[in-house]
Amino acid sequence: MKSKGRLVGQRWRSIGGLPSIFLLCLFLFFAGLFGSTLVSHQDVQLLTVRPRSRVLKSVEEFDVLPNGDTGEHSLTSIPFQVLSWFPRALYFPNFATTEQCQGIIKMAKAELKPSSLALRKGETAENTKGVRTSSGMFISASEDKTGILDLIEEKIAKATMIPRTHGEAFNVLRYEIGQSYYSHYDAFDPSQYGPQKSQRVASFLLYLSDVEEGGETMFPFENAQNMDVNYDFRKCIGLKVKPRRGDGLLFYSLFPNGTIDPTSLHGSCAVIRGEKWVATKWIRDQEMDE
Repeated sequence: MKSKGRLVGQRWRSIGGLPSIFLLCLFLFFAGLFGSTLVSHQDVQLLTVRPRSRVLKSVEEFDVLPNGDTGEHSLTSIPFQVLSWFPRALYFPNFATTEQCQGIIKMAKAELKPSSLALRKGETAENTKGVRTSSGMFISASEDKTGILDLIEEKIAKATMIPRTHGEAFNVLRYEIGQSYYSHYDAFDPSQYGPQKSQRVASFLLYLSDVEEGGETMFPFENAQNMDVNYDFRKCIGLKVKPRRGDGLLFYSLFPNGTIDPTSLHGSCAVIRGEKWVATKWIRDQEMDE
């Protein structure tokens, strides 16, 4: 006679009408399925997470090498960020102090005049009206009795590795609300401007003030964008660099072979709120006359 939950002559029992061996197998099956799913999910996560880029660690002490007659006996650290390779544009945070920026503004304020343009063939002051609406003045480091521009110029030379003798005088500019500078090149195309004794290789912009809104330096052709359309030179598009007091922006107008980089086209977006002050240093491929 069979009793409930037991089969006579067998060593296993049934639970709720099911053999215990069957339930055990079922349990192991689902446990294995769940485990393999979990491992697979973790594998997918590992595959989809991008590996962290290696960060260069700063070293506190260096062995300074013997320097040449024109070299220096100490190390200089100038932090920078590469903003773009097309054009070559680098950003230098805290390049100058607040006091230095305020000092440059103070010496420039009384000498400001409407900014002018280098005219291309066929252009006149009348038909280029509105292209550049800022006010500015030129001052060389030798004319600055405070010594601020001398320090800034020396630091720019280190950042660019181009001697100070290749730099033009500083062009200190002020942009008020609504003022801007349409997209343009700092280098001079001989086919448009005539033969050139020397060429502008690079430009260094030192932002002397914060701007509440607008006033960005923009590169509309960055990475060859917008070059295949009829670009409106008044538009503020592309890579934009927001002015911040004390920060610097360096970009190169020429390729290493000396030809003009078409992606170096740049401009100044209109100031919407606040006021923009900037000191520009143009650097040439030959020494400048005193």
